[in-house]
Amino acid sequence: MANPLDDLPKDRLQALEDRLTRAKTEVEDAPHMKKDYAQANLAWRMVIELVAGLGIGFGVGYGLDRLFGTMPLFLVIFIFLGFAAGIKTMLNSAREIEKQQAAKAALDEEERRGD
Repeated sequence: MANPLDDLPKDRLQALEDRLTRAKTEVEDAPHMKKDYAQANLAWRMVIELVAGLGIGFGVGYGLDRLFGTMPLFLVIFIFLGFAAGIKTMLNSAREIEKQQAAKAALDEEERRGD
């Protein structure tokens, strides 16, 4: 059975090959996009940690104020405690990310020296 591509002119085949090559190189650029998404995910993680700390502090403070009838006292105290806990959690996350990036940079440097 004859190959249907044999009937096409050589210039059309070359153009198709060029398009396929360009498409393959464009796909290889995708990890750069993944890196951008990873950075955005880390930023959202930190924001959520801060908001969660504030929300939990608000909930506990409001609940205690309703229970004891001291409306703004515990609410204010626990909002500040929740804020502090959120900041502390964000800083721990930033430290963890920094360690991961330093380890990756050291590994990349070691691979570069080994080549």
